[in-house]
Amino acid sequence: MTEELQEPESLYSAGKDTRHHGMSSDSQVTPICEISLAEEPRYKTGISELDRVSGGGIVKGSLTLISGEPGIGKSTILLQICEYLGNSLKILYVSGEESSRQIKLRADRLHVNSENLYILAETNVLRILELVRAEKPDLLMIDSIQTMNDTELSSTPGSVAQVRECTNVIMHTVKELDIAAILVGHVNKDGAIAGPKVLEHIVDAVLYFEGDRQMSYRILRAAKNRYGSTNEIGVFEMREDGLHQVKNPSASMLTGRPQNVSGTCVTCVMEGSRPILAEIQALATTSGFGNPRRMATGFDYNRMNLLLAVLEKRAGYYFSNLDAYINVVGGLRLDEPASDLAVAMALVSSLKDISLADDAITFGEVGLTGEIRSVMHVEERVHEAERMGFRKCVLPWYNLKQINSARTSMQLIGVKTVKEAFAALQA
Repeated sequence: MTEELQEPESLYSAGKDTRHHGMSSDSQVTPICEISLAEEPRYKTGISELDRVSGGGIVKGSLTLISGEPGIGKSTILLQICEYLGNSLKILYVSGEESSRQIKLRADRLHVNSENLYILAETNVLRILELVRAEKPDLLMIDSIQTMNDTELSSTPGSVAQVRECTNVIMHTVKELDIAAILVGHVNKDGAIAGPKVLEHIVDAVLYFEGDRQMSYRILRAAKNRYGSTNEIGVFEMREDGLHQVKNPSASMLTGRPQNVSGTCVTCVMEGSRPILAEIQALATTSGFGNPRRMATGFDYNRMNLLLAVLEKRAGYYFSNLDAYINVVGGLRLDEPASDLAVAMALVSSLKDISLADDAITFGEVGLTGEIRSVMHVEERVHEAERMGFRKCVLPWYNLKQINSARTSMQLIGVKTVKEAFAALQA
């Protein structure tokens, strides 16, 4: 809990200076049938993974927020897209955290040297917007919104009032001038965007960077997008010279997979329209304490406990006195119920110390009665597994009729229970 003093009403929020609101006095009511459905002008970033997540590129006149843990690659990806966008657009990069020299050093490391990229080290949002009106850039980047401050407010930068008012002022200005803007947002210790929740409501798109800083892979996910889908993800790999696109995430996630080892199983999850293969590893071992330990990385902890209960009650696999650990390789987080069956099979494989077939893949939702329920996008999952060299697919029995077996050379095995699935997956 923090004390927040009542601030005097800002000049912009009070509407005393309507020039910054981008509102005209001749606004009219329009019938919905007369509204044009023409596509919004978009700027391609030169990074197809970023374009995929944003819905096809950065929309002219939009406000995008990119958030993530410190050091995960937010500032890096902004500088990288400047090299491509600078060929046709004028870009103003505003930094409140680094000096112009520091940005230049990082730009040299990333091989960014566009003549249309202008750098400004400033935190006064009113001064920044004056320069925006004078320079008239096509794209405005602010790193980060938590360092900006409005001199009319007495609170410190990063406070709720400052973040809210600064974002409002920027939003009205970019809408009025019809320029695109990208904001970098910090996160708090819980992983949520620092500042008021209204920050996410004001912007047009919210992109989250996920992944462990100690690992090379990064996942860019859209939490909100007024101009596209929120189901797509982009996969990147962090290297010394910046972020590199991962065009084939399935192959990257399965690199270094062990052979003929118990406790590992491969599944296929859908991230938007993209099927991705993921390796799930499990370890069941005797507990050295009174209460067995449970831990899940990349998988929901409560869902893991539910699956353990189903395996004990419905299938007769007992984990009551065993520690159980789940890990999704590569830093991927599985939220789809279709990964249930692979997690259960990895746990049983580790419990029995029996390896599963290396060329087999499985997916399906596990119900509380131990049944295997059907999932969506079956053909896309099967074709992705076949493309990656898998020869056997264990899937829900109810999904078999949705697949044209003549279009695949894989062995398709439909199962109704967890025990049937484990018997089919054994090498």
